[in-house]
Amino acid sequence: MADAAGGHTRATTPTPGPLRPIEFELAQGAVKRGVVVIPVLVALFWIFRGTAGAVGAAIGGAIVVGNFLLAGWIMSVSARMSLGVYHAAALLGFVLRVGLIMLTFVVMTRMFELDRIALGVSAVVAYLTLLALEAASAARGRERKMD
Repeated sequence: MADAAGGHTRATTPTPGPLRPIEFELAQGAVKRGVVVIPVLVALFWIFRGTAGAVGAAIGGAIVVGNFLLAGWIMSVSARMSLGVYHAAALLGFVLRVGLIMLTFVVMTRMFELDRIALGVSAVVAYLTLLALEAASAARGRERKMD
């Protein structure tokens, strides 16, 4: 629309933006919870296993957070393609991410002297805790903003 001076005015109706990547927002929610969970694990392993345990727990937590972000990205990208691709990404993506976690553990423990127990236990505990917190949050309806 042109105004009296010949310029253009803004449209009064909102224009639809790009689709919000809901899956990536869920992953970001898990990462935000990880900011609380992972330091607790690091502190516990520091108390019980020393500095090496704390370092192993921090690395295990970082791997889990990276896994959640990768999962959110994979699912949000595949959701824009098709439902079949989304389902395939859910199944194959999980298997590939678990393999990537295992590969990362093997490479990290061979390259650096890490507390393997702290690394493995913290990763499993962080993964299950963040997953449970995310499920509880979704069940309580805390993620309503994504509707």
